[in-house]
Amino acid sequence: MRDAGVDEVAVETFAHYYRLLEHGETGMIPEASIEPVDMPALADVQVADEDGVAALRQTAVIKLNGGLGTSMGMDRAKSLLCVRKGLSFLDVIARQVLHLRQQYDATLPLLLMNSFRTSADTLAALARYTDLPVEGLPLEFLQNKEPKLLVKDLSPASWPKDPEQEWCPPGHGDLYTALRGSGLLDRLLEQGYRYVFVANSDNLGAVPDPKVAGWFATSGAPFAIEAVRRTPSDRKGGHFARRRSDGRIILRETAQTLPADVEALRDLSRHRYCSTNNLWFDLRAMKEALDVRGGILGLPLIRNVKNVDPADKKSPEVVQIETAMGAAIEIFEGSALIEVGRDRFVPVKTTNDLMVLRSDVYDLADGFVLDQTVEEVPFIELDDQYYKVVADFDRRFPEGIPSLRKASSLTVAGDWTFGKGVQVIGKVELQAAGAQRVAPDSVLSSSAE
Repeated sequence: MRDAGVDEVAVETFAHYYRLLEHGETGMIPEASIEPVDMPALADVQVADEDGVAALRQTAVIKLNGGLGTSMGMDRAKSLLCVRKGLSFLDVIARQVLHLRQQYDATLPLLLMNSFRTSADTLAALARYTDLPVEGLPLEFLQNKEPKLLVKDLSPASWPKDPEQEWCPPGHGDLYTALRGSGLLDRLLEQGYRYVFVANSDNLGAVPDPKVAGWFATSGAPFAIEAVRRTPSDRKGGHFARRRSDGRIILRETAQTLPADVEALRDLSRHRYCSTNNLWFDLRAMKEALDVRGGILGLPLIRNVKNVDPADKKSPEVVQIETAMGAAIEIFEGSALIEVGRDRFVPVKTTNDLMVLRSDVYDLADGFVLDQTVEEVPFIELDDQYYKVVADFDRRFPEGIPSLRKASSLTVAGDWTFGKGVQVIGKVELQAAGAQRVAPDSVLSSSAE
């Protein structure tokens, strides 16, 4: 890691987790050690306008932007993907921030945590927004990298066919290590910022809203996460809970769940809330916690086993040491959770999500904020064989996405290309053995073969 120029704080953090692995730590969180957690809803919270504006004026915004969108067939920053009216994720984020600055007379710096793979493309795409950078602060800082470790003996993996595959990011828990190691944590404090709002760049619902900022600032909490009610589509994901031993709020990821506890993980009536990955933290509290711990926050270990080359299932199995940034909630005494609406959680992980985002289910309202036009977002399931990769997906919607405002679900099995002006109503299933075309202006309202 030192030979590759990795920051010393990141090297020490990696060493900490390596020692845990050596001693057999798995990072598992047994169901018997936790209990369900409850929380207030943002809709029920009263926040004075002046408190919200004051908090926003002391806030910096960080967007996690290290992902390449490889699962969707991309080889550059996922945030460069066109999502609305010729605008990419980055375009919308930049315009959201610029609008909020003007509306609330706030500096509101935008900082992107890029990877070495997304940095150049991202900065080139944002160069047109000449008033986006804030004096004295960079537009980006880089996440760290660490070696993948062979499962058999925890030695660094070697893969001469593609040496880049020997490295991996340390999960988004690296945010705190990178902030400290880059000197950005101290610089933000020196320039008078008190709070940080963090979100994924593929979630356009994650706007630094003054009501949420005001709630966080007046709560006095050092750290908080926005949560949403889990739905059937969240059953396989992580959730919040309270640890029985000390009463601390924790975030349990799927990779930290024992096989015997998977059913409890998926029980939506027991564990009702999952993370949006929209985080708020107090910079002073974060600096103090890192200083006390010698720069190592000590987030719970996630032991992720994969192949050294993800595209080659015969390549050696490796351990990727990861941490989740939301897991920092258990580090801070007095951490808080707030339930927000699904309008603040619109992640795009698959082309199913992309279809909904590009459709008339959403409008871009004033300030480039997403406006959900329907009460319930329809469930979309497209055939992976024909739609998983963005280029294949785009070819099958050459004249735009069908209207989904009246749809409850759309399931597509087989190779279907959609004409212009198609409308989906209710629950629709399409099946085909060979290539088929949905004629322009068709109304799909029942199963079709």
